[in-house]
Amino acid sequence: MTVTIYHNPACGTSRNALALIRHAGFEPTIVDYLQTPPSREELVRLIADAGLTVRQAIREKGTPFAEKGLDDPSLADDQLLDAMLAMPILINRPFVVSPLGTRLARPSETVIDILPETFKGAFAKEDGEVVLDAEGKPLR
Repeated sequence: MTVTIYHNPACGTSRNALALIRHAGFEPTIVDYLQTPPSREELVRLIADAGLTVRQAIREKGTPFAEKGLDDPSLADDQLLDAMLAMPILINRPFVVSPLGTRLARPSETVIDILPETFKGAFAKEDGEVVLDAEGKPLR
């Protein structure tokens, strides 16, 4: 099974999603989207496949979102997409794609929904929050 993660190694949520994918027994294709942003078509597909709106897929925290006036409700999706492609830090993360679906893995354990149940043992996020029990079953 092929899994792809649009990853930011500086983001704890992204690191936790990557660790969960590996805990399930998969070595994903890792796309450092800050260095290699998706094309417009890829970004539109990721957002649609994840069942999100463009506004839901744009990152506000720790980005120039407000500074660039992107909080203006009159901006069209195309304008927001233009901004996301010009400044990839505005793309929320991590997007994860598997044959079972696409998710914006926020929180990171959302990735569990698109992975087969191949988890072996407990898993805790970087902050110590346990998301899989000793049998590899989700605690949510």
